[in-house]
Amino acid sequence: MSRILVVEDEPGIALGLEDDLKLEGYDVEVARDGETATRLAREQPFDLILLDVMLPRKDGFEVCRELRRAGLRTPILILTAKTQEAEKVLGLELGADDYVTKPFSPRELRARVKALLRRASGDTPEIYRFGEVEVDFSRRELRRRGEPVEVTPLEFKLLTAFIRNRGCVLSREQLLDAAWGPGTFVTDRVVDNQIVSLRRKIESEPTRPCYLVSVRGVGYRFDG
Repeated sequence: MSRILVVEDEPGIALGLEDDLKLEGYDVEVARDGETATRLAREQPFDLILLDVMLPRKDGFEVCRELRRAGLRTPILILTAKTQEAEKVLGLELGADDYVTKPFSPRELRARVKALLRRASGDTPEIYRFGEVEVDFSRRELRRRGEPVEVTPLEFKLLTAFIRNRGCVLSREQLLDAAWGPGTFVTDRVVDNQIVSLRRKIESEPTRPCYLVSVRGVGYRFDG
């Protein structure tokens, strides 16, 4: 059973997160302020930390910074305000592994939690197969029907992000962070063009994708 530390000072949100994660089979501990969160994370073993930014006594950024400086490698999923782009970038730069913007759906949060736990456990194989495609992470190669397919470094980074977060909806902002790097500013059209190009290389019918699907108004999801 994976242990999750939920750091949230709003009682209603904390209770909702705790109940939802327990229903998924996780062992959940709740901290209501940054100082308590830092102490618990350093004293007890957790498989994931769900960390709100706005906290009393010590904010989420400071918590993240202190834990990473202490050498703690536990995955950290930050909860940020939807409109605060700077919060997302800062959180990732301080060592957070992913972020979810408020308000978020329980389904999206569960998918991101599972993706981070899966990534931390190392159960993404060196070669990942779906349909006619196989992705060789060690060689950074894409093959289709056994034949090499030329992909750009950006396309491979995008595909890697999708596979490691399979089942999760990734926003264009998160794809930018994964492929271009935090703090990079390009238009949504640039991201969309990369997705179109990637679909041509992995989909049997690129105009009717079954693996790399669009989620209207949100982003993209990989269903491989």
